[in-house]
Amino acid sequence: MALDTLALESHSIGWSYNGDWLMIEAHGPDGLRLRASNCPARAASPGALLDVATSDPVVRRDGNIARIEQGNIAAEIDLQGRVRFLDRNGRVLLEEKWRQRDTVTKFWTVGTDATGMISALGIAGREFMPLHGDVSRITVRFEAKPGERLFGMGQYQQPNLDLAGCILELAQRNSQASVPFVLSSDGYGFLWNNPAVGDVCFAANGACWTAQAAHAIDYWITAGDTPAAIVRNYAAVTGTVPKMPDFALGLWQSKLRYRTQDELLAVARDYHRRGIPLAVIVADFFHWPVQGDWRFDPREWPDPAAMTAELKAMGTELLVSVWPTVDPRSENYPEMAQKGYLVRTRRGIDIQQDFLGNTRFIDPTHPGARAFLWDRLKRNYRDLGVKLFWLDEAEPEYTAYDFDNYRYHTGGVPEVGNAYPFHFAQAVHDGLRDEGETEIVSLVRCAWAGSQRQGALVWSGDIHSSFEAMRNQLSAGLNMGMAGIPWWTTDIGGFHGGDVDDPAFHELMVRWFQWAVFTPVLRMHGHRDPITPPAEPFRDGVAQCDTGAGNELWSFGEAVFAILRDYAALRERLRPYVAWLMATAHAHGDPLMRPMFFDFPDDARCWSLDDQYMFGPDLLVAPIVAAGVAERDVYLPVGDWVDAWSGDAVTGGCLVRCAAPIARIPVFVRVGAAVASAFAEDAATS
Repeated sequence: MALDTLALESHSIGWSYNGDWLMIEAHGPDGLRLRASNCPARAASPGALLDVATSDPVVRRDGNIARIEQGNIAAEIDLQGRVRFLDRNGRVLLEEKWRQRDTVTKFWTVGTDATGMISALGIAGREFMPLHGDVSRITVRFEAKPGERLFGMGQYQQPNLDLAGCILELAQRNSQASVPFVLSSDGYGFLWNNPAVGDVCFAANGACWTAQAAHAIDYWITAGDTPAAIVRNYAAVTGTVPKMPDFALGLWQSKLRYRTQDELLAVARDYHRRGIPLAVIVADFFHWPVQGDWRFDPREWPDPAAMTAELKAMGTELLVSVWPTVDPRSENYPEMAQKGYLVRTRRGIDIQQDFLGNTRFIDPTHPGARAFLWDRLKRNYRDLGVKLFWLDEAEPEYTAYDFDNYRYHTGGVPEVGNAYPFHFAQAVHDGLRDEGETEIVSLVRCAWAGSQRQGALVWSGDIHSSFEAMRNQLSAGLNMGMAGIPWWTTDIGGFHGGDVDDPAFHELMVRWFQWAVFTPVLRMHGHRDPITPPAEPFRDGVAQCDTGAGNELWSFGEAVFAILRDYAALRERLRPYVAWLMATAHAHGDPLMRPMFFDFPDDARCWSLDDQYMFGPDLLVAPIVAAGVAERDVYLPVGDWVDAWSGDAVTGGCLVRCAAPIARIPVFVRVGAAVASAFAEDAATS
């Protein structure tokens, strides 16, 4: 093999042989981007990465090795195109896994396993399996790293915080968000910069990433001395959240749906009368005449402008639901179909969801479709005083997740499908930005890498009303933060299955609400039993949606109301602290809720804790995530702490046993933190 298989440029190193090519270039602080393909004419798209300023890297050849150094990270390519990444001290961070016959030379060694050793297995670190057209099924393999812990990757419905040993589907589903950035305890972060449907296996014998269909391999890697440094490097190349508006830091109120303008206003007035500040109230789905009309039905919502004005006078903003579904009976369907603004089905008829109508999804990967959607949202909502949008069904939620059967403007779903929620949020973000808004937040049911810069406040979808589901959300929220999505929330109490008269559900509601006070957004939502069916199952030939039981703070009895009211008041007193955390997320990308190791990376025990976390740098929160629990152990890292409720000082570096009666969630404050004053009122009466 000739030496000219390697190439050096000012900001990159490369390799090519027999039509295959690979390039590693400097990208962002302490970051390198790798792209590779077996099709010289086609490179990867930008994906989630932004164009960012990059300092001049060090590029050189050491014999048969091409090397690039960018801050804390370096990469090497050998004559056969094999790649490994190292930190500034020469320690291997990540290395491709090759097991092939190699009689040319021997390259580097990791541990006792020489990647240049002769092997008859014929396993390659990078594989391209050509498919119809110019795409391939792509596989990338990396060597195992014993003892490594892995975090991030978005939101999966499982209790695992540490993802080592997990197989994860890289696909968007209701309650699942694939955000393929993983943070390693070995000091690196890795972004799979590819919106293709696929999977990743973090196995004990190596990691394997697969894309069902793609033009090229595209990933980005960074190194840092701490998890915080790695997350900030990632935010520098994918963006940070906008500024969170101050009003959004309080209580958000929602239920399955308020069916009329009068019903919604009555709830808001009741909060105002009771003296409970209400930040946001929601006009949820099926407030429209037909799916895809994107406007209020005047029969139930006769004067939206007056409604939003009255809400604002009470200090409450209105959020309206936007579904991407479009019914053929919609006033917008003919134009959207004619212009190619809807998702297409490869086989069968164009019906992609059948919930209360046979509908297609808008295709936000099409710039024209995004502009069309915003035009309707501006005309029918924004111009009436609404600036908050709930982008539901954002995966999108296909009735059958037959990803190969659907095609977007930018390509088939197996190739580009995971970027759908990114572009759905982009439509609203760009529209509001062009209207002069800078504090943009949209409630979105799914996300991909970079969604944070579109103002995506992600919630965890239609989850069950159970302690098991609550426990899963704790890990989901922490891993979303590690994946670069700092704005995250849940349906307090879960979405499905909570009966307002059930004492077991009352316990769940209290425990979930207590925990939610210490999450980025405090938001009531759920489909509560008993359900009230619609008075008219059909109207004008269109199926009508039911509505759930009450889901306000007072809907679960006086004893529950007293606790929820007190915690809502605590959230109000925490506003300055939460606002500071939001400002830090905007400036640097820091998650508000984060695993213990984020703030205590040198404490080995903190890397294994998965049922307590830090809410910012000063509050340690230990939720109760099981029924009938009245006490639990909490680990306090080395340092001086104060029990938030009793005010008692505790020296860290040990486990402490904490009482947790139904009205208390264990919380500790760092000594000297100003946020301690928010608990003073509760401490006096506890």
